[in-house]
Order: sequence, then C-alpha cells, then structure tokens
Amino acid sequence: MRFGRISKAVGVAAAAALALSACAANQGTTDNGSTDSESTGGSVRVVEVNAFSSFNSQTANGNVDVNGKIAYATHSGFNYITDELEVVPLEEFGSYEKVSDDPLTVKYTVNEGVNWSDGEPVDADDLMLLWAVNSGHFNDATLDDEGAVVSGTSYFDYAGDTSGLGLTNVPEVGDDGRSITMTYSEPFADWEVAFGLMSDGGVNVPAHVVAEKAGLADGDALIKLIQESPAGDPANPAPVNEELKAVSDFWNTGFDTKSLPSDASLYLSNGPFIVSAIDPENSMTLVRNEDYTWGTEPKVDEINVRYIGDSPAQVQALKNGEVDIIAPQASADTVAQLEAIDGVTINSGNQLAYDHLDLNFSGVFAEQNVREAFMKTVPRDAIVDSIVKKLNPDAAPLNSQIFLADQPGYEESASNNGSSAYGEVDIEGAKELLAGATPEVRIMYNKDNPNRADAYTLIAESASQAGFKVVDGGLGASDWGSALGGGTYDASIFGWISSGVGVSSVPQLFKTGAASNYSGFSNPEADALMDQLIVETDVEKQRELQTQIDKLIWDSSFGLPLFQSPGVDAHSDSISGINSYMPNQTGVWWNFWEWEVK
Repeated sequence: MRFGRISKAVGVAAAAALALSACAANQGTTDNGSTDSESTGGSVRVVEVNAFSSFNSQTANGNVDVNGKIAYATHSGFNYITDELEVVPLEEFGSYEKVSDDPLTVKYTVNEGVNWSDGEPVDADDLMLLWAVNSGHFNDATLDDEGAVVSGTSYFDYAGDTSGLGLTNVPEVGDDGRSITMTYSEPFADWEVAFGLMSDGGVNVPAHVVAEKAGLADGDALIKLIQESPAGDPANPAPVNEELKAVSDFWNTGFDTKSLPSDASLYLSNGPFIVSAIDPENSMTLVRNEDYTWGTEPKVDEINVRYIGDSPAQVQALKNGEVDIIAPQASADTVAQLEAIDGVTINSGNQLAYDHLDLNFSGVFAEQNVREAFMKTVPRDAIVDSIVKKLNPDAAPLNSQIFLADQPGYEESASNNGSSAYGEVDIEGAKELLAGATPEVRIMYNKDNPNRADAYTLIAESASQAGFKVVDGGLGASDWGSALGGGTYDASIFGWISSGVGVSSVPQLFKTGAASNYSGFSNPEADALMDQLIVETDVEKQRELQTQIDKLIWDSSFGLPLFQSPGVDAHSDSISGINSYMPNQTGVWWNFWEWEVK
C-alpha cells in the first residue's frame, strides 16, 4: 500500500510517506457499510488535540486533522479505508465502476434516496463541483519562485494534489442526474481513491449551497457553468471567469468557522451525524442524523468532542471519567500514566506520520547556503532522545522525506539521498557557511503541542550557537494551520499524516505550486518525476521514482524530517468497538459507527 492525500496534524504528528507501516496492529473486525447494525443509544465523549476551524476540510487552510475527522463522521462517500488499510466500497451510498482500461474511464453514481440534511439530493451537481475542485481543471495561474500568482487565476484552494484528476476532461453527466463519467488521458495509479474517499471528507460540500451563495440559480446552473467554462491554460491565461471565481471564493472560505453558524446550510450533513453545537476553542457536539439510511447505522446517538491539547490533561480527564476516548501525544510518561488507570484499554503503534522542519525558499532562506547552515544546527538526535526514545528505544532520526523508517525503500533511499550530511550537529560548518552573518529566523509551530514546543526549544538553542537569531513564532492550536504558507515565518515545525493508500501525497507536498507545498520548493526535474509517478502503476517502479525525488528534495536543502511519530490511544472499558490501533489520519474515528456504550 502507498499513501493518498495527507492532512496536517497537531495531535500525534503526521506523514507523507508512501508505503504501509509494518508496525500497526491490525486485529479489529471491519464493517463494510452494511445496515444491520443496531442502535443502542447513549453518548461517547472523545478528545481531539486541535480546535475545530472549518466545515470544509479539503481547503489548504481547513486541512487539519480535527476538521477531517468531523467531516468523516458527518459525510458519506464512495469508499473508506479500514484499519488494515484496505479500500472498502460504500455500496449503500453509491457505486463506482471502471468502464474501460483504455482509455481509463470511471463512472460514479449516487444511489437514489441519498440526501443532504436539508432534504436536497446528493447528485451530479455535488459530484461535478467535487471534480472541479479536485482536478484543478480551470486554474491557469503561473507562480513565481515564492509561490505568488504572477499571471492567470488560481480558483479552488484545494489541499490535495490535482495531477491525477487533472488528466480528465469535464465529466459526462448521466441522464439520471445522479452520475458522472470521467475519462483519463493516461492511466492513473490512484484512480480508486481519487474521488469521494471518506477520509478525504467524502462528498463534503453541498453544491446547491455553494451555487446559491455564489449568486447562481441552483445546482443545475453550477453544472452548466462547469460544462461551459474553458479549461485553464497557464501559457495563455484568460480573463478571470467572474462566476467561477465567485463559486471558488465561497468554496475556499465560506465554510470556515470556529462556532456553529446561524445559517444551517453551512453545516449540512449527508452522513451518520450532524453537528448540533460548538463551544469555540473548547468542544463540539454531534448528534445522529435521523434521516441517514445509506450506510451503517451508528450505535450511539451522540458524540461529544472536547479539545484538550495537553497530554497529562487528557489522561486526567480519562481517569476522572470526564471523557471516554483519548489519543494523546505519545510518550513513555503518557503510556505509564495510562497503564496506571484501571478500566482502560490502550492501543499503540507507529503512525503513518512524521514530524518535520521545513524552510521557506524565500526571505532569509532564499539562499541555499543559509538553509544548509540552519539544517546543520538542528539537533535531531537530541530531539528524538527527548521526545521519542523513552517510548521507543530503537527510535532514530528519520532520514527520508518520502519513506517512513519501516517501509520498503527507506534504507536504500536514506543511504543515497544525502541525509548523512545531517547526522550530527555541525555548528562550525554552519558558521563557515554563514561567513559572519547573523540571520534572523522566525519559527512557526503549535505552541500548545508539547512535542513541537520541545523541538522548537532544542532547535532554537542550537541554531543560536551558530549565529542565528531565532524568533519564537509559536501559535495556538486553532491558528497554526491557517498560518502555513502565509509568509509570516521562515521555518515551520509540524507534521503530516496520511490515509495509507495511493502515491498522490508526493506531488501534494513537493510539486511546484501545489497547495500543500508551503515552503515554495520548486524543481523541474522533480516535477517531471512526479508526473511520471502518478501514472505509474507498477509498485517497484513507483519506489524507484520516489527514491529519485527524495534525493532531489535533500539536494535542495528543503529542511529536515525529524522522526516517525509513535501513536497511542486509550478508551474506557465502558466503550466497545475500538479493537485495534489505526495508524492513518482517521485514527480512532475510522469505525465510529461501531462505538457502543456498554
């Protein structure tokens, strides 16, 4: 298995690797969408590290772990991923069929009776909007080296990679108004998880609402706009399409909120739950969507989500019986505290995730020698010793930007990509590169995350010894994600976490102009290799391409991976249905429909 679209994470870090983690415990049973589950009622109280910030988790700003988990519980899609990282179709929601291999043609159909919580059907207008977003079909922007638009227009601010669906032209809408058919110009490795995957939010934005807010008559008018608007051509950019720009502007920001909107159309559900209340920066409540009949019926009536960033506070809340499920920052101390609590079950494993330090390719780090100098000061061994070693005695700094340490391809790539130059701190080497300069570096990170705060402290102390003037740019848990790419910092410490399937995460992070390429990295040779990667279906050849890309990233002084993230979750024995450790970004939520109050 490889990784698909990835999400920013604050809780237990995050990932951009490309193969299945071998250390995940996969012993739970799965339910592939049947409706034979029986409701038992009650409420489950679950803790998240981040505060909720958007009902659209697919935007670059909204692509934070907690937003994605809420979207997962409140929306449906064509398939989901189990704790064994297997893709399971959701046949009660709809179907997807490969109509042809040459050319690759795929038809998606939403079943009759699948509705938004306002009673409107989920149908072709929703699928066409999702395609327009995920394909980047209309973008004709050209970016400069710092990622700023110098000509043309960038419409939808999609967090994922558009290269795959960008191989398709405008889909054909079926006569029934519930289906679309896509035809690819080339094979696409990730076609099965490219569209409507639940861990990507499924069909998470109602097209009829976006159309209305953008000034269009209805969803049919949106379909017509998508069908009639010309494709974007960066070589020959067209004047701004004002109607399309109004649609994309609302899609980009119209669902961002830290509180429950007074306008109920901004938080519609087509899944098992719907949000009923939000206490900003503190908690939110999800209640059963009584109209939901197109999938497994959840066993509980309500999910209460509390935001607690501090791991000891999470553990204490579980011990006191104030919450039922937690996934705190993994550490030896946290595990020891959990093991001391009676009536608690603990699951742990390696996450499909890594923490990393990224350097902007602009400002103080525009010159590669300054980036290289800073990287020489980063005490990765000390960071691993401080944060990970007590939990995993075998932990070591991660030496790949593409592969995780327990994945096929890691050893070969790490031994050839140039990472050995940063195996130890080299203050004198950094000073020599700086030649007496004392650059000021603002580092942005989530100050409410203990691991990120510890990493910042160690990095700042070491870098100052080489002459860098380090400025603390830490932000709160609900603000750091939207600050990424905003130009208010020079370096960032955060993480990526993956779904566990597909290869599209590589261009999502590293391709020129990609929405999640926050540092402004741009390499034509790497871009060409990534174009090959997404159309390569042979796993061994994919790995060869990834290895080449990894070296180019290291050669550019992009920044440093720090460590693969260990993970832990725990739940009260009064809750059943959480039978194994899930390493991807859905975490304990992956089978929320099986949660049950005993």
